[in-house]
Amino acid sequence: MTASFETVLESALLLPVEDRSRIAARLIESVDVADNAELSPAWNAEIDRRIEAARSGTSRRAPHAEVMSEARNLLAQL
Repeated sequence: MTASFETVLESALLLPVEDRSRIAARLIESVDVADNAELSPAWNAEIDRRIEAARSGTSRRAPHAEVMSEARNLLAQL
């Protein structure tokens, strides 16, 4: 990692969670654009809906351990 990367990362990690989330979304968006990822209008609308639900706090959230446990249980049933 370069010194500038380390500096930016350390500074970003000091920001409030909402700001870090916005930065992460923009970084991911910049990678998607760089990859020329073309999504249908329906997928773009769904992504926007999910982002807004996460930001507004209306989406259902579950701890990682719970999600993984559910996934393992479902896979065990196959």
